[in-house]
Amino acid sequence: MIFRLKGWMTGAASVLGCMFYCAAFAQGNAPDAHSAGAERIKQGEYLFRAADCAACHAEPGGTKLTGGRAFTLPFGSIFAVNITPDKKTGIGDYTDEEWLKMLRSGVGRGGKHLYPVMPYTAYTLMSDEDALAIKAYLFSLRPEHAAPPRNQLSFPFNQRWSMIFWNWLNNPDKRFKPVSGKSAEWNRGAYLTEALGHCSQCHTPRTLTYGLSSKAYAGTVQMGWRAYNLTSDPNHGLGGWTDEQLKSYLTTGKASGKGPASGPMAEAVEHGLRYMTPEDITAIVVYLRSLAPIAEGPVVQSSLKVQDKTRTETESRGQMLFVQACAGCHLPDGRGRQSEWAALAGAHSLSDPEALNLIQVLREGTSLETVQGRVFMPGFTKTYTAEELAAIATYVTAHFGGSNVAVKPSVFKN
Repeated sequence: MIFRLKGWMTGAASVLGCMFYCAAFAQGNAPDAHSAGAERIKQGEYLFRAADCAACHAEPGGTKLTGGRAFTLPFGSIFAVNITPDKKTGIGDYTDEEWLKMLRSGVGRGGKHLYPVMPYTAYTLMSDEDALAIKAYLFSLRPEHAAPPRNQLSFPFNQRWSMIFWNWLNNPDKRFKPVSGKSAEWNRGAYLTEALGHCSQCHTPRTLTYGLSSKAYAGTVQMGWRAYNLTSDPNHGLGGWTDEQLKSYLTTGKASGKGPASGPMAEAVEHGLRYMTPEDITAIVVYLRSLAPIAEGPVVQSSLKVQDKTRTETESRGQMLFVQACAGCHLPDGRGRQSEWAALAGAHSLSDPEALNLIQVLREGTSLETVQGRVFMPGFTKTYTAEELAAIATYVTAHFGGSNVAVKPSVFKN
C-alpha cells in the first residue's frame, strides 16, 4: 500500500498521506492481523498442552518436539515422529486440509496411514478451529531437522495399508457435538477429556483388534503400566475421591491421602494438565464424576494401611532394605519427608495385586516437574539385585497396601 501511495503523492500531499497512514497504523489497523495471529498461536499452545502432545513427541530426555520415543507393543516398536515445522523430517509441508485429515482419519501426507499409537481416534472429535490452532502453534516453533528411527514391526503389522480395515472398525471419524440436557461445564469437560486429553485411549480396555472396548474408563494395562479405573465406582474407581483431591492430582500430580502420580500419568500432568485453567480442570472433574461405575481393577485404598503382622522371610528382608534405601525420602511410616510427592499414603499402586506400577517405578524410575522443582524417584536395577528389589516390592505392598503380593525377581531381570 505504501508503495502505491508514493506513486501518486508528492510534496505536502505525500507528507499528509504518510502521516495518515502512520496514524492508522498506530491506532491498530495494521497490527490487527498480527494480534489475531498471535492470539491464535497462544490458543494453539494451550490446546497443544491440553492434548498432551509433548508427552509423546518430545525427544527422549529433552524438550524439542523431534520425536524418537519408542512405544513397545506386542508386535514391535513404533517411534514418535518429529512435529516441528521442518519440511523434510517434520510437519512443515502439511496444508490445513492434510492436517485435518491426519488428525481425523489417521492418514498423513501422501496417503501414508498412521498407527493408532497416535490417538487420532480421539483427536477426530476436535473442531476445525482447535485443530488448526494447534497447527498454527507448531508452525510458529523453530524447525528442527531430526528423523526418528524406523518402526520395527513384524508382519503383517508393518503393512500400513491394513490400517484401512482397522479404521473401518475402530475410528468413529466424527466431531464432538454437545449433549443436549447437559450443562456447558459438563460438555466442556467431555470435550477436554474425550477429544483433547484422549484419556480413554489409556484408561479403556482394548478389544482383540486393539480398538476401545465398551468398558469405557474401567482401567487397563498399557506398556507395562496400569492405567487406573476412572469411573465413579467407589471401590475401584474415583468414587472415593473428593473433588479437591481430583483437582490437586490433575494439576500437581499429588493428592493428600491418594499418593503421587508416576510414569505416563506424571508425564500427562507435567506436559499438559498443570497448564490448564482451574475452570477447565473443574469441567474435567464434573465429566469424570458422571461416568457410570464399573467394578473392575484393583481396589482403591482409602488411606495409608500399615499392616502389623507376622512377616515372611522375604518381607522381613524387604523391610530391612526399605529402611536402608527408601525411608530417607518416604519415612518408615510411609508418610513422606517434607513433600506429599514422597508420600505412600493411599497410593493406588500399593494395593494393586500385581504391583505393576510399583515394579515399573523400581525398574525405570519416575519424575515430575512441580512448583517446588523437579521431584524424582530413580530406578534401582543398577543398584540392587532383582531379588532385593522383589523383596522391597513384596514388603511395601504388604505393609502399606495390605496386599499379599509375592513379587518375583524375574520381573526385574528383563
